Amino acid sequence: MSGDPRRHSRVILDGPERAAARAYLKGIGYDDDALKRPIIGVANTWTETMPCNFHLRRLAERVKDGIRAAGGTPMEFNTVAISDGITMGTAGMKTSLVSREVVADSIELVARGHMFDGVIAMSGCDKTIPGCVMALARLDVPGLMLYGGTIMPGRFRGKDVTIQDVFEAVGAHAAGDMSDADLNELEAAASPGAGACGGQYTANTMATAFEVLGISPMGSGMVPAEDGKKGQVAEDCGRLVVELVEKDLRPSTVITRKSLENAIACVAATGGSTNAVLHLLAIANEAGVELSIDDFDEISARTPLIADLKPGGRFVAVDLYRAGGMRLVTKRLAEAGLLHADAPTVAGTTLGEEAERAEEAEGQEVVRPLDAALQATGGLAILRGNLAPEGCVVKLAGHERRSHSGPARVFESEEAAFKAVAASEIKAGDVVVIRNEGPAGGPGMREMLHVTAALVGEGLGEQVALLTDGRFSGATHGLMAGHVAPEALHGGPIAAVRDGDIIEFDVAARELRVKLSDDEIRERAAAYEPPPPAYRSGVLAKYARHVGSASEGALTT
Repeated sequence: MSGDPRRHSRVILDGPERAAARAYLKGIGYDDDALKRPIIGVANTWTETMPCNFHLRRLAERVKDGIRAAGGTPMEFNTVAISDGITMGTAGMKTSLVSREVVADSIELVARGHMFDGVIAMSGCDKTIPGCVMALARLDVPGLMLYGGTIMPGRFRGKDVTIQDVFEAVGAHAAGDMSDADLNELEAAASPGAGACGGQYTANTMATAFEVLGISPMGSGMVPAEDGKKGQVAEDCGRLVVELVEKDLRPSTVITRKSLENAIACVAATGGSTNAVLHLLAIANEAGVELSIDDFDEISARTPLIADLKPGGRFVAVDLYRAGGMRLVTKRLAEAGLLHADAPTVAGTTLGEEAERAEEAEGQEVVRPLDAALQATGGLAILRGNLAPEGCVVKLAGHERRSHSGPARVFESEEAAFKAVAASEIKAGDVVVIRNEGPAGGPGMREMLHVTAALVGEGLGEQVALLTDGRFSGATHGLMAGHVAPEALHGGPIAAVRDGDIIEFDVAARELRVKLSDDEIRERAAAYEPPPPAYRSGVLAKYARHVGSASEGALTT
């Protein structure tokens, strides 16, 4: 044991002067014995508004069983969760990235206020995952993050489907290639229970990254939400957090430059979501670790794409779990010399030791051998140029194109762009430009899956390109540049683009350019008048006033 496992809760609960605090807690069932144990906060993101977090209330009971069995006293509390998928394509999506900050802030406030000795944070949908880890990094009390797990795939006419198929079916329906009845049948089948979206979209990207980072126990996140083993995983995590308190093993020991580089390599190797750039930068900021957007490009350039996962590949998270999970991915990367094997994890092991424990399912096709990688380099790249002087993120997994040149089709919002797509107004060769969707301009930096999936559904996925100062869903695939910075509201060059301007993507040169002179860009950007603020009061207005750029990780200041 290292020090006092009740170093925090003793201050708020011990001694005659704290009788009133104990009286409150005794009135709701805590006895003297319970209040003399380490107090563990169980931060739950449970909600009934989506499948991703729907099961977490039940799972929390097993977490608390584990805490009690290990000699701790659990105190569960809740925070918010916003569904990216349900709000996608509406003004509701503006709240998604903002919710990450609210999740982190609320967990931090409750944990500091009640002086918990340790914290286990339970996540599900996209923003709850980094929000939980941001809070753990800020608090730096012993703790870990438990991911609720993936949903199982649905079945539609003899094949597995995910929510990605539904978004793309909307485009097929708009193009007249799918009937109302077929769309209705698909939507009823695609989401068969609890759990987060099934591909290597943002939720599974961040869950796998945090296993590799070491803040979640290796193997815990990959167990599907409704798998019979998930309850035992939750109980084991409850026991583990008490051990962390006894050892005084804090997030600052785990979240380091080495572990963040390992997490980036995981994202690159699995073709993960571009949102990992925002979230890992935010984690680094909270942990006080130096990390830049260019580090993602450098690490991705040396990391092969070895996991054949949706949206660009064939398989879903359940298949990765059955194939060998993230231990197998880390084993491959360790063999290639691409991991910091000595990075510690909350389990008390090193990442290298976890990789050595990998068990590969016979005949599995999800994780490729190194000599048969899907691509020699990872699934994302950072471009700069006269359209993105502060950088933008391009997803490379799931398509072969590394260049595109074409005329701009400019839209001042996602809704305007989707209307044009639905009316079949976008033509092969076009470059769709969506602005005023950045962190401040949106506000909230919406994801553009509603538009990108519709383009794929109309058969244009390999024939057009898209760029935006907003974000992309992890389910997006095709040649798309997101997080273009500075954003239009802040006078970025994206504000200068007009219909017909020729835009060039050159991934090999790491450039995103518009064929305009520097003077033309400056003059047009200076003359540009963005739409009036969508919100003049409340949390979204506050966020718009204080948020940084995408290249800073969309951090509020």
